[in-house]
Amino acid sequence: MAHWEVDVQVDFFHAKSGANRMVSGLFVGKTLIYSDLYHIILRILPKYASEAEDNAILVSSHIDTVFSTEGAGDCSSCVAVMLELARGVSQWAHGFKNAVIFLFNTGEEEGLNGAHSFITQHPWSSTIRMAIDLEAMGIGGKSSIFQAGPHPLAIENFAKAAKYPNGQIVSQDIFSSGVIKSATDFQVYQEVAGLSGLDFAYTDNSAVYHTKNDKLELLKPGSLQHLGDNMLAFLLQTAPSNLPKGKAMEAEEKTGHETAIFFDILGTYMVVYRQRFANLLHNSVIMQSILIWVTSLLMGGYPAAVSLALSCLSVILMWIFSLSFSIPVGFLLPLISSSPVPFVANPWLVVGLFAAPAFLGALTGQHLGYLILHSYLSHASSKRMQNLSPVIQADVIKFEAERWLFKAGFVQWFVLLMVGNYYKIGSSYVALVWLVSPAFAYGFLEATLSPVRLPRPLKIVTLLMGISLPILLSAGMFIRMAGTLIGTAVRFDRNPGSTPEWLGNVIIAIYIAAVICLTLAYLLSYFHLSGAKKSIVLSTCMLFGLSLAVVLSGTVPSFTEDTARAVNVVHVVDTTEKYGEMQDPRSYISIFSTTPGNLIKEVEQINEGFVCGRDKVLDFVTFSVKYGCLTNDDIGGGWSKSDIPVLHVDSDTEGDGRTTQISIDTKVSTRWSLAINTQEIEDFLFKENSDELVPLGGKGSNNGWHIFQFSGGKNSPTRFDLTLFWRKNSTKSAHNADGQRAEQRPLLKLRTDVNRLTPKAARVLTKLPSWCSQFGKSTSPYNLAFLTSLPVLF
Repeated sequence: MAHWEVDVQVDFFHAKSGANRMVSGLFVGKTLIYSDLYHIILRILPKYASEAEDNAILVSSHIDTVFSTEGAGDCSSCVAVMLELARGVSQWAHGFKNAVIFLFNTGEEEGLNGAHSFITQHPWSSTIRMAIDLEAMGIGGKSSIFQAGPHPLAIENFAKAAKYPNGQIVSQDIFSSGVIKSATDFQVYQEVAGLSGLDFAYTDNSAVYHTKNDKLELLKPGSLQHLGDNMLAFLLQTAPSNLPKGKAMEAEEKTGHETAIFFDILGTYMVVYRQRFANLLHNSVIMQSILIWVTSLLMGGYPAAVSLALSCLSVILMWIFSLSFSIPVGFLLPLISSSPVPFVANPWLVVGLFAAPAFLGALTGQHLGYLILHSYLSHASSKRMQNLSPVIQADVIKFEAERWLFKAGFVQWFVLLMVGNYYKIGSSYVALVWLVSPAFAYGFLEATLSPVRLPRPLKIVTLLMGISLPILLSAGMFIRMAGTLIGTAVRFDRNPGSTPEWLGNVIIAIYIAAVICLTLAYLLSYFHLSGAKKSIVLSTCMLFGLSLAVVLSGTVPSFTEDTARAVNVVHVVDTTEKYGEMQDPRSYISIFSTTPGNLIKEVEQINEGFVCGRDKVLDFVTFSVKYGCLTNDDIGGGWSKSDIPVLHVDSDTEGDGRTTQISIDTKVSTRWSLAINTQEIEDFLFKENSDELVPLGGKGSNNGWHIFQFSGGKNSPTRFDLTLFWRKNSTKSAHNADGQRAEQRPLLKLRTDVNRLTPKAARVLTKLPSWCSQFGKSTSPYNLAFLTSLPVLF
């Protein structure tokens, strides 16, 4: 089907074993090892443009998914878009100066292994000049850019060409800060290959991420069309141009001012400007703001300075009361609801549960500040307005207090702008817009340089003119961020039982209170002289009370079949306490959940003898379950002793330093995790069939452990050699002072996974409530897991 001047090349690439050690983000302190991975790679290039073979744009996504989901959104949707893009590009590539490589990789869900194996092993990887990654962290909605750069060329071309651009640098700042515990192939392209580009993702309905509900029935076709339209336009814009090669691009990046600030306006236009211009713009606004404030204070004298201080106090009180009203709700919900997060299936509940008290608190705090300011102005103006009647004096003082409260809104955004500008935070444009637009409206419609002119009530048009543009630019962003926070509550407790049940609620409460204080400060200043104040307070209280009543009564379920609670059902075969002993391993079924809250209701419905509690902490190799449910009843078969992995000490010698040779046999498992105790071990070598996969040096650790995560195809090796080099101050005595064996954390911990359902696990899964779904991630065990360990004093 391709144009006759276009060459289409397909490579079914088999990646050999490799090791991936990322130096930042989610995988710090880990070594990700892979083997027997297969990728499908498509290269489309013009037949008669020789330079295209040496210059390519990579479009990448993954065809694998976690065991717990169909993966319709993550990322079958991306693959579908790429296939259609390839068809379209094949008709237009005869005019390109760059090839377009479509990488359909496997191993992404197990630690970005597919992207790493392609970048480090495939010959085409050296020709790539720009990388585009397509991802999904939800199912549906607009496909938005949440990472771009570091070079701005890709985002600039996207802004020029995209039909329906969508992207916010705010998302990039949040993602890069580590607040969202996730990673994409784009990290490999940036960190390992040194490439710039774009990272796209769907984020709507993020609660279904990696659960059974990431399914075709919930996928929105319009989302795929949105991504495809934008990507095709982008490729047709970029591929015919001359892209800078690696060294030229790196030279520009080293200047430190070439990153881009970007945001869209209602999905129809994208604004992009570089950091150097942002610095000039922000510094200019900061200097002008300081000049205006200083001039104003000099003209107003001491009373103006005190009024400014008191108006700033009103801002502080607004924040204190808003947080004080909303945060206790986060603590209250686990006590009155069957689930600590009763709003997951019905996100609109957060409006009543958190936004209503936050709004009441903000209004109360600002009103208290208004009363203090009013009292001061009454005292300070008594001599200045002696010639005016008492009625006019009272009105003038009210109007002046109202104006100071409005201007206090400038102060909080001015502070945020200065902080953001100092640390070169791209999201500072939000503070810029919320400062400049209301300040301009106030200066244009309200301000006067004549001290003789008496203040008047603030005009409604001032508010509308001042906040219309900021709301236009940021309202959608604030709402999407709230939706993402609510969705992540499903998987908030990454180590089940280790996080307080109220913590996720408190984070949401703080976020909503912050948004209300920042964005409604201007609006609230109008309420204190309004006759509608009582009605607004009463309505807000009713909304809060109604939301609490809904939660208390259980009228609205916390989870539904389409928005399910994340749980894991694992048949565990445990030999961690039996090294060197000829005893039968312990076998039991474990249920745990990354969603906050107990599992009493779930295990009662399953009715298989589960006992829940915190008595036993299960370590699935530093993925710790501190709260869960266990049963030993009628465990049955489904596994054999020949499946149990082996950690065998081949030799233990002391010369210049202590060295131990360990052989590892994972038996039938090609997916496993191994933790090495870095308090005892200084360095190590890891080999597969005498091939060195992990050399000496460069090891990180996390909480005293270095973790191996291995995943591969069905033909992956299962025997490995590990050489441990001990620290000089490591444990050498096998017994403590009482002659008893010392209790210490083990030297090695190993978990092997087998993609097999035992009869007991299958029975539990069939009885799992419809509002529950298994949840998968790179650290999650399969339904059958074997645990073993090697003690320090072996």
